[in-house]
Amino acid sequence: MDLQLTNKKVLITGSTAGIGFAIAKRLAAEGAIVTINGRTQKRIDEAIANIKKEVPSANLNGIVADFQNVEEITNLTKQVPEVDILINNVAVFNPQNFVDIPDEEWQRFFDINIMSGVRLSRFYLPKMLSKNWGRIIFISSESALNIPEEMVHYGMTKTAQLAISRGMAETTRGTNVTVNSILPGPTSSEGVSDFVDQLAQSKNISKADMEQEFFKSARPSSILQRFTTPDEIANLVVYVASPLSSATNGAALRADGGVYKSI
Repeated sequence: MDLQLTNKKVLITGSTAGIGFAIAKRLAAEGAIVTINGRTQKRIDEAIANIKKEVPSANLNGIVADFQNVEEITNLTKQVPEVDILINNVAVFNPQNFVDIPDEEWQRFFDINIMSGVRLSRFYLPKMLSKNWGRIIFISSESALNIPEEMVHYGMTKTAQLAISRGMAETTRGTNVTVNSILPGPTSSEGVSDFVDQLAQSKNISKADMEQEFFKSARPSSILQRFTTPDEIANLVVYVASPLSSATNGAALRADGGVYKSI
């Protein structure tokens, strides 16, 4: 299937690893012009090299930006003044008891997970509307609906993304611009993989056994009963980013492995 993405200009935040990296690779394979983002040039260079091993024809560039720093966001938009597709993927997470989360950590999660997408969308949306085509996609999480007690602050930011993306979609009425959210379930991203490794070591069990225990105790409602892969999430994101998804707008699309039990 031709997803009609050749030469579409794409910016993906937080795309040197995990879901963001998988999306970048898939979009590059479809012929899009992809800007990768990370916090260091080294990580960006490594990501570009790894994608080109699999997609030699990939048209890639990269921009360093830390989304806690407004000046760095401004610099990013100056370097990338226009995009066809914006994928708000960057996020931080950290398991922590609610009573132990300080104000500073709430603010950090808010700035990175929420305001990164707000600031970039506010910049790029008018340009998309003026040319009557564009895609804005927020990578949310099933944690937006199933707020995890061990990461209340993370769940809060993911719920906020759903509200923001739905509200933004209303501003695109009658145009060829769409705004949607994707809700991955537990995914074997770099951060999650490291977290599971640490848990396995602390319990003196294998990583495979730790994964089974996680889904038995922490996500028993999962139908998939395993971590999804970043590539599985990327497949849905790339379709939503394409012109073929023109009737999908204001949606919260789940790729959660059935974790959230609703119709």
